[in-house]
Amino acid sequence: MSEAALALSGCFAEDGSHRFPLRVYYEDTDAGGIVYHANYLRFAERARSEMLTLLGFRQTEMAKGLTNGSGVVTGVSFAVRRATIDFTAPARLEDTLEVDTRIADIRGASFAVAQIIRRDGRALVRADLQLVTINPAGRAVRLPDAVRAAMDALRLRQVPHPVPTTPTTAQTRD
Repeated sequence: MSEAALALSGCFAEDGSHRFPLRVYYEDTDAGGIVYHANYLRFAERARSEMLTLLGFRQTEMAKGLTNGSGVVTGVSFAVRRATIDFTAPARLEDTLEVDTRIADIRGASFAVAQIIRRDGRALVRADLQLVTINPAGRAVRLPDAVRAAMDALRLRQVPHPVPTTPTTAQTRD
């Protein structure tokens, strides 16, 4: 993959989180220029996909079962099993956002991520997701060792997100 293509994938911060920048386009908003709520899930999905790319795992290759430098990854993909989303403030047309992704937990066939979508450092949306590893038949299978090792190494570097405080009315207005 080219250097330019990798630059589109965001970056890893020193604390082990993945940072993915994006801009809000007209297609992301409703008639009032505010990001439609379902699009935050798309932003979070893009960030997780780019995180995997930077870890060396292309989802198309994983689905085909191609060999990765750290071992064989056999025909797997990921499906969202659970998503909890807290909307704090809206994003608007032409805003520049950053999606912060952290590996929260890794289990046998699943892993959890905590994602925060920010504008200028302010948290707009918090999402906690559990993803399950599935085979081409849609059945849960163990997370491939190479993927688990890469995610675990990332998780062990991470500093927890600060505990959110209850915002005042003034803080929630945009």
